[in-house]
Amino acid sequence: MAAGAGDQDRVARRAGAGTRLLIDGMNLIGSRPDRWWNDPDQAVRRLIQELDRYAAATGQDVTVVFDRRPADVQPGRHGAAAVAFASRAGRNAADDEIVRVLAEDPAPQFFTVVTSDKRLAERARLLGARVTSSAGFRRRLDAAEGTPSDST
Repeated sequence: MAAGAGDQDRVARRAGAGTRLLIDGMNLIGSRPDRWWNDPDQAVRRLIQELDRYAAATGQDVTVVFDRRPADVQPGRHGAAAVAFASRAGRNAADDEIVRVLAEDPAPQFFTVVTSDKRLAERARLLGARVTSSAGFRRRLDAAEGTPSDST
């Protein structure tokens, strides 16, 4: 992993009761076609804020993993949510990081991976994690925020 790897590991593997959400960040961002691609760094920041509020409101253990890191965003705690970044650039970088976290955790069955990437979902299930779609989780996130899911 990149610099701050120890912090990312501790954040991504925090012990806790119940389900631990492990979110494919760019996949979740892409579940809402709100022209996020015009400013992907802002989309990352916005999702981190949404996940912080969601985690605080629900008490769920939330970790999001991104392929890209805005220069002004560090890995670690961002309020009630944990943020990690893939250790390498390129295709499926966050997917590989999510699989690594699951493979190294002694209790991957307590994770729910949020993604609509079929290959990542398959890999996560093989490791014992549950999977929920990004669109389904986006609806829950929007409901918690009081935002219509189809807003643009």
